Amino acid sequence: MHPLDNVIWQALTTRQAEFAQTCDHACRFEPEVASLAGLRQVTAQGYESLAKLATSGELVYLSLEKPYEPQPGWDFVAAGPMPQMVYEKGAANFGTPSSGASASEIIELGPADIPDMMELKDLTKPGPFSRRTHELGTYLGIRREGKLVAMAGQRMKVPGYTEVSAVCTHPDHLGQGYARILMAEIMRRIFDCGEIPFLHVREENQRAISLYEKLGFRRRVTSQLTVIRKRLH
Repeated sequence: MHPLDNVIWQALTTRQAEFAQTCDHACRFEPEVASLAGLRQVTAQGYESLAKLATSGELVYLSLEKPYEPQPGWDFVAAGPMPQMVYEKGAANFGTPSSGASASEIIELGPADIPDMMELKDLTKPGPFSRRTHELGTYLGIRREGKLVAMAGQRMKVPGYTEVSAVCTHPDHLGQGYARILMAEIMRRIFDCGEIPFLHVREENQRAISLYEKLGFRRRVTSQLTVIRKRLH
């Protein structure tokens, strides 16, 4: 199996096991860290195990190879194609990751920035992001007049690879190159650890896909980002 196959399960059973809640055939991140979960295999037993980890009414995000099939105890909420993209050029071809005045304004984000990170997340909807997601890796941001206007960070980690995630920019500050600047710095730090960057993006987000392709990312596979809710009793 490739390290990026069944990537949520692989992250939670390898490099990020410290954040895992596990029951038999399923595992998930601690709820305040991320709402992502993985199944050892997509079987009835997998969903039964996952149900033991979730509370009634809770939303869970899965990455599935095939469209979701109804399961006892779970309600389908939403799904959509989600390309997984991997940086293929190699660190030697990456060039200077960041330069100029904007790069000098990059800040590391931490616990004190959580309210601003959550506000930006709610506005831009970059994907699953919770109050403790920043604990999974380095998160960087850019502020303007004290307001957080862009951020990007590291989320899932599997052997040899680290995910670039939560890339988002306030709508009033688009077109300034902030996403590229932040991604370049995040990627540089991944390269410095001897790892390869990868990311996930919604298929309909063509603006983001275009940026990622210009940076050197190429589509590896396309999965189904699937949201399900544990049925209320």
